[in-house]
Amino acid sequence: MKHLEVAAALIIQDNKVFAAQRGDGGELARRWEFPGGKLEPGEKGEKAIVREIFEELGTQITVRRHVLSVEHQYSTFSITLHGYLCELVGVEPTLSEHLASKWLEKDQLFSVSWAEADLPLVKAVAALLE
Repeated sequence: MKHLEVAAALIIQDNKVFAAQRGDGGELARRWEFPGGKLEPGEKGEKAIVREIFEELGTQITVRRHVLSVEHQYSTFSITLHGYLCELVGVEPTLSEHLASKWLEKDQLFSVSWAEADLPLVKAVAALLE
C-alpha cells in the first residue's frame, strides 16, 4: 500500500485558522484540510510546507514550529501528516487546487467535514486559538 509523507500548514491569523476544501478527485474528495503537500525525497517538512503553500496558494509563510505528526490509514493509502504552526507573511491565499477556503474561529472548527488525518491537528489548533 502506498505511504505518503505530507506537511500541513496551520496558518493562524487574527485568532482564526486557514482551512481549504479539496477538489473532486480521490478518496478525500471535497473534504477539508490544512493546506500542504508531499515531501520530496530528502526534503525536510519545514522546507516542503513553504514550497507547497507558495505552489498551491501563491503566498508566503513563515514556519514557527512543529505542532504534531499524525499517522493515519485510509482505505487506499497511509499517511504521515506533519502539522506546522505557520504565519502568513505574503498576500491573502489564492486558490489554484482547492474548491473553497475559510478562516475558521475556534467555535467553527468542526463546522466543516475534515479529512480524518487532519482531525488530531484540528484539536491541536483548538488549543492554540483563544
